[in-house]
Amino acid sequence: MSPTARTARRTGRTARRATATLGAAALLAAATTVVAAPAHADPEKERTFRVAGAVVDFKVEKERGRFDIDIDLDARPGSRWIVVLKHDAKRVLKRTYRADAEGEVEINKLRRNTKGKDRFKLWVKKTGGASASRTIVMR
Repeated sequence: MSPTARTARRTGRTARRATATLGAAALLAAATTVVAAPAHADPEKERTFRVAGAVVDFKVEKERGRFDIDIDLDARPGSRWIVVLKHDAKRVLKRTYRADAEGEVEINKLRRNTKGKDRFKLWVKKTGGASASRTIVMR
C-alpha cells in the first residue's frame, strides 16, 4: 500500500470518528434538554393592557392548589375604577376603587382550584369612561 493510500485511509477513519463523536454529543445534549424541560404547563400567566389612559397588569399564578390573582392598575391619582373579576363565569369581585396618591390600585385575591380549566375574566372600567376586559385560562 502506498503512503498516500495509508494517509487517505487514516483521514477517513478520523473523519468517521469525529462525526460519530459529534453525533453522540448532539444526542446527549438533546436528551439533557428534554429532561430539563418542565413537566407541566407554565403555572403563571400575565396580561398587560391599557384602558382610558391607565395600564393594567393582570396576573394569575397557581401555587399549592390555589390561584393567586394580582391586579395592578397604574392611573391618574384620585381616578375611580370599577373592577369586576369572574372565575368560571361566577362573579367573585365587583368593587369601585380609587387610585392612591401615586396613582396605583393593587388588588390581590385567592381562589381555589376547580375541576377542568379555570377561566379568569377581568373587566376594568373608568367611572364615566372607557372599559376593557381580558381573559386568562389556566389548565
